[in-house]
Amino acid sequence: MTTFKLNGREVTVRGPDDAPLLWTIRDEAGLTGTKFGCGIGQCGACTVHIDGQAVRSCVTPTSLVAGKAVTTIEGLGGSHPLQKAWIETQAPQCGYCQSGQIMQAAALLKATPHPSDAEIDAAMNGNLCRCMAYVRIKQAIKLAAGPAAPVKAKVKA
Repeated sequence: MTTFKLNGREVTVRGPDDAPLLWTIRDEAGLTGTKFGCGIGQCGACTVHIDGQAVRSCVTPTSLVAGKAVTTIEGLGGSHPLQKAWIETQAPQCGYCQSGQIMQAAALLKATPHPSDAEIDAAMNGNLCRCMAYVRIKQAIKLAAGPAAPVKAKVKA
């Protein structure tokens, strides 16, 4: 059994300690916003925060989060500035990778509130989007960062 905070609420899960956190979140906690993409930590669809740091939950054993705070896309509550910016810029296409993209971007903005284009590129490198919505994703991040990070002209959908 492993006990940790999940989106601010203490939970105890009974699955194997070596089970990937992704499956614990989805199957035991019933939170399906975190997606399975590649299973090897390369695509970013499964990105969550552990104590505020973006991590790939598909390669993180559940035992690693004992006593820690895990935040999923559901933990952002739907009104996070990034979620609003995602809608404003029409960033999602199919939407499959978006929870991982947003969680990675949220960790970036927490560490670097007004990132440069190069900082955004570096932080988001490794979060893959099959729909190639990278321009809109970057726009959404800059919009959420506020006036100190100017947004270029909107891309027409």
